Amino acid sequence: MKITILINCPDQAGIISSVTGFVHAKGGNIIYIDQHVDKQADVFFMRLESEFDESTISFENFKSQFNKEISAPFNMDCKMHLSGIKPKMALFISKYNHCLYDLLSRFNSGELDVEIPFILSNHKDLQNISEQFQIPFFHIPVTKENKLEAENKQLALLKEYEIDFIVLARYMQIIAPRTIDQYPNKIINIHHSFLPAFAGAKPYHAAFARGVKIIGATSHYVTEELDAGPIIEQDVVTVTHAHTIKDFIAKGQDLEKIVLSRAVKLHIQRKTMVYNNKTVIFS
Repeated sequence: MKITILINCPDQAGIISSVTGFVHAKGGNIIYIDQHVDKQADVFFMRLESEFDESTISFENFKSQFNKEISAPFNMDCKMHLSGIKPKMALFISKYNHCLYDLLSRFNSGELDVEIPFILSNHKDLQNISEQFQIPFFHIPVTKENKLEAENKQLALLKEYEIDFIVLARYMQIIAPRTIDQYPNKIINIHHSFLPAFAGAKPYHAAFARGVKIIGATSHYVTEELDAGPIIEQDVVTVTHAHTIKDFIAKGQDLEKIVLSRAVKLHIQRKTMVYNNKTVIFS
């Protein structure tokens, strides 16, 4: 079996030797290790992958002993993940299809090692795509009058299907605080990188009018502060005076789906750690 360990704790001497020594003592073979120290915050971060013979120790026993002998003395925030268990990802969408098609194509080809129990939308426009990929589709309209009811239905579905994380593949609704609280750092969003300079319904039109030379996309975890959560992935592409608004939108949407897919893969591979509204991204 393979166990991935994610650690952050106050920086102090002996962390690496204690962790690796413990893994070795339990018969583990370390196949990946990376660490980072935030000097300003004086916080240590580490990601470690190790392989074990299941006949020597169980995951639960390893986890329990590690927490008692290593995690507690070093005051660690520690998360462990067992390989072979695919996380369950729910896709929330509205009317834009570029990110949805991209994620489903990558899923269909085996690039995204997840399960997708359902697709949820506040519109019916893209239901045919879910049928094409044979994934259940749920339509939950959202209006000013029914927001609480819609949120309750969403949470019920997430619980019923035991969803591990949510991807907003251009879902054009604000996520309610209650949902964010139940899925901390487990809701991934994508937006153009013009925010807050070009907020509003037509950011590419505004950017075109301003004559910008680059456009970009940002994928981040969702927090209650709109579009201000910990950033997972970003990228940019150059544009010139020769490009039209249509070119801006095409380039922007292409970038959005690339950046979102990268962020989703990093999350699936347990390579992201959040601390103080920032992320540490391991290679």
